Amino acid sequence: SQGIIERDETPMEKEIARLHRVDFEFSDIFYFCRKGFEAIVEDEVTQRFSSEELVSWNLLTRTNVNFHYISLRLTVVWVIGVIVRYCFLLPLRFTLAAIGITSMIVGTTLVGQLPNSSVKNYLSEVVHLTCSRILVRALSGTIRYHNKENKPQKGGICVANHTSPIDAVILTNDGCYAMVGQVHGGLMGVIQRATVKACPHVWFERSEIKDRHLVTKRLREHVADKSKLPILIFPEGTCINNTSVMMFKKGSFEIGGTIYPVAIKYDPQFGDAFWNSSKYNIVSYLLRIMTSWAIVCNVWYMPPMVRKEGEDAVQFANRVRSAIARQGGLTELPWDGGLKRAKVKDTFKEEQQKNYSKMLVRNGSVG
Repeated sequence: SQGIIERDETPMEKEIARLHRVDFEFSDIFYFCRKGFEAIVEDEVTQRFSSEELVSWNLLTRTNVNFHYISLRLTVVWVIGVIVRYCFLLPLRFTLAAIGITSMIVGTTLVGQLPNSSVKNYLSEVVHLTCSRILVRALSGTIRYHNKENKPQKGGICVANHTSPIDAVILTNDGCYAMVGQVHGGLMGVIQRATVKACPHVWFERSEIKDRHLVTKRLREHVADKSKLPILIFPEGTCINNTSVMMFKKGSFEIGGTIYPVAIKYDPQFGDAFWNSSKYNIVSYLLRIMTSWAIVCNVWYMPPMVRKEGEDAVQFANRVRSAIARQGGLTELPWDGGLKRAKVKDTFKEEQQKNYSKMLVRNGSVG
């Protein structure tokens, strides 16, 4: 009645079933054309790689690029907010961040010189916890941890949805982990090289296949030692905005051991924690974070999960992902987060084409 064309959410299988005819008609292709246009107009994948829209303006960024008018009163409030954030909060936060990062590099380097022992492990945990808490203060972080009785235990694997590089700081603010991730350059690389001396983190190059096999081997050895810290892994492999959880890589679920799912949900009213690495480098991103009002989030520790008998790694990964999505109130999407930088593989396109043809034949739409 309002002239608005709504997106059709009917599953493809049901729509095809409505086309139950013996002979094929040219109009049968209209359904696929409509679905194609819908995907182009509102792609459910690429929109997950940009900041989510807010219901109301938080005096940081506009909620809609088409909205240009702001009243004089609201403009004055915004200017006052800019002065507070850039002239007062930013210098204080920068000072705290410098103290936290410097303490992390110096502390882990010194602890790394000690021989392997329970004393070294204890001091390493103290340094990591202390520095992480300083860094959370530098972000004006307000974090609520739920169900602490389910916190990851030593010898286990902690998996969580991934929104930002600060996810690791958010979690280590409440406990220590052995982290797994890609080797970086610059300041991040300095921190990685320093921390690995005191704690058995696993840093690797994604572009090197041989190194990935080595990572799997090292992770299995790590999990087998029940005295070592739980491994922290973000199976999505890239940052997704604060609205959804995308496909989990199966490698994390082939290692064995107990999986401890964790759901992280940020409150975008106070600051956008999502890192669009295709648009901002790490320095620009941190500047945006440190000039926001605050970082507010909820962290849910979920009951441990183990791989069921007869369940393969992909099924296990999907089950864990579904649990995290439900707990965090996030949309669950089956797509690979690698689409952030890469095109859809031809093999995947062919697989979808085969599925379409099977549905058509099964429902008798093709004569």
